[in-house]
Amino acid sequence: MDIFVLGGSGFIGSAVVRELLAHGHAVTALARSESSAGALAKAGCNVLHGDIRTPRDWLDKLGAPEAIVHMADTFDDDMAAVDRHLMDSLLDHLNGQVARSRFLYTGGCWLYGENDVITEESAFDPLSDFAWMTQRDRLLASASVEAIVVHPAMVYDLGSGGDFGVLSMFVRDARAGGPVQVVGGESVRWPLVHRDDLAVLYRLALERGRAGADYHGVGEAGVPVGAIARAIAARFGAPPTLEVKSVEAITAELGSWARGYALDQCMVGVRTREELGWLPKHTDILRALNEPLSSAAGA
Repeated sequence: MDIFVLGGSGFIGSAVVRELLAHGHAVTALARSESSAGALAKAGCNVLHGDIRTPRDWLDKLGAPEAIVHMADTFDDDMAAVDRHLMDSLLDHLNGQVARSRFLYTGGCWLYGENDVITEESAFDPLSDFAWMTQRDRLLASASVEAIVVHPAMVYDLGSGGDFGVLSMFVRDARAGGPVQVVGGESVRWPLVHRDDLAVLYRLALERGRAGADYHGVGEAGVPVGAIARAIAARFGAPPTLEVKSVEAITAELGSWARGYALDQCMVGVRTREELGWLPKHTDILRALNEPLSSAAGA
């Protein structure tokens, strides 16, 4: 399949690109910087230079890919406007193509709000900063594409490549000697997915996914952040002392979108496993964190 990837140099995107290339797909990825372009080219991608903020500058070079994977975000005050403009431009470009492209859009667990059991049928209750992402409805209704939506849980790695994803703030505190900070309270539960498992899901959704479907990328339904933070503290030799950071403090530091770290959620993906045959390999983060620290994870 000829696939165009937005966000291919990011934490999730780089794993998705590797997975797609490893299974014989041809990947073209958008790159804003020379460093991103170099990394993507080294991985085996064709590179299209451009910025998601100015899609009209590069869309005429895109052509009509068989599939598009959208994982890009500015995580800035302009992220809603940027994504709307990008979607407007992409759908306008794809309108009238002989064959409809498959379009894999990225949602997320923070679109559901606090909930004890989040399924693929659950109603959305997004944080205000991410309410714009429910424009998925418009995408699913478009006649220009065959749309599929993947909703990742909180995405992590155990340090391969030096990046821990959502665990990075815990690792930073532990490496500094602690205390490790958690947002909202130790009992807040995070649904989790390892980025390598998530990459497999993206591939399967492109290859087998049903147009119009939402799929959940979740390896563990809900793990208390206090248990994760203490395991990370032990892994890096820090005291098992935690400090609870208020929602007000994290939003002052990172922005109002960071309220998501305090959401208590339990998420499942029955449809994802039944329809796509997706079986994540990483399903016990606490056990994995208690295993010996590899040189790569400790880099």
